[in-house]
Amino acid sequence: MKKKVKVVITGANGLLGWHVRCHLGASEIYRDHLVPLDHPTFDDDKSLVDALTDATAVIHLAGVNRASETEVETGNTNIAKRLVEGLQRAKASPHLIYANSVHKTQDNAYGRGKSAAHQIFADWAQQNAKYTELVLPHVFGEGGRPFYNSVVFTFCHQLVQGESLKINSAGQLELLHAQDISARITKVLEQEETGEIRLSGQKISVQAVADQLSSMYESYRQDVIPDLRNRFELQLFNTLRSFMYPTFYPKGLKLHTDNRGSLFEAVKNRNGGQAFLSTTKPGITRGNHYHFHKVERFLVVKGQANICLRRLLDDHIETFEVSGDHPVYVDMPTLHTHNITNTGDEELMTLFWSHEIFDPDTPDTYFEPVQVEPSQP
Repeated sequence: MKKKVKVVITGANGLLGWHVRCHLGASEIYRDHLVPLDHPTFDDDKSLVDALTDATAVIHLAGVNRASETEVETGNTNIAKRLVEGLQRAKASPHLIYANSVHKTQDNAYGRGKSAAHQIFADWAQQNAKYTELVLPHVFGEGGRPFYNSVVFTFCHQLVQGESLKINSAGQLELLHAQDISARITKVLEQEETGEIRLSGQKISVQAVADQLSSMYESYRQDVIPDLRNRFELQLFNTLRSFMYPTFYPKGLKLHTDNRGSLFEAVKNRNGGQAFLSTTKPGITRGNHYHFHKVERFLVVKGQANICLRRLLDDHIETFEVSGDHPVYVDMPTLHTHNITNTGDEELMTLFWSHEIFDPDTPDTYFEPVQVEPSQP
């Protein structure tokens, strides 16, 4: 008999909430058993109790980090109180996982608010419930908000907008990607870990982050993919690319033509990878999958096609019309499902490239249709 699963996620539309939902949604265990709570739903008494009833786990990611000092301190405390009250009304004792911060020990509004919220949860958990306090460093990843979540996002935004970076040269960071946090949350759920768990990230100066992102951006603008063998640098690059999508694509390539024929440079990169050619018959679609970390390029060399992309947990579809007559590439942003359809009358030929050699044991490829059927009324 399968174990019952119902996982409630507060702050579901925030940076970390979106990543956690994407990560758990890739698993058959959790895919159809996630209950996301956004701000309005959390504030509605009936909706909150209905969501928490029979919950087996609650991942608490909601919080206040940008407001007046009073609002930040009392806001985080009040959210914790409301969640506990909702659990009591629902008569629920799920495994509660709280995303706390390394700043919880600081004597400021944010630190005091986060620390007080932890104490509220710890007191509640004494009544026979499992409780895990995840202490997180600075979070970054695709989908962040500039001037809000992290200086990483602010730098990415400023680079893409052609603005000068404002750098605190003395600043120090400890950066952890949202998908690494999501993976750790999954482990906590599966192994029922409790207590305080302090997650470690990449310790790096603000200046070094600015330098790396600037170097990556300039290289990529010149069609040279940077060296991505280091996991952290790959995560930085994918975060940067999320700010360049969709306006950077499709990116045209220079076609060199003379009396012998034509030539263009399809991929230039500093760490290898894998390329292959594929043919597709008229009307046929390939793809309908997404990746968590893989950098993948589509480049039509013959025929006509539409490349379609949809951000996970979103309905909007971006469509690029491409042709082998005018070579362009579209690099698939991570956490976006994508496909390519032959829209012409002849066989389509496409060059596919990824930054890593395909490993069937860890393919980093997950099926998800780009076109979503409308829900029935």
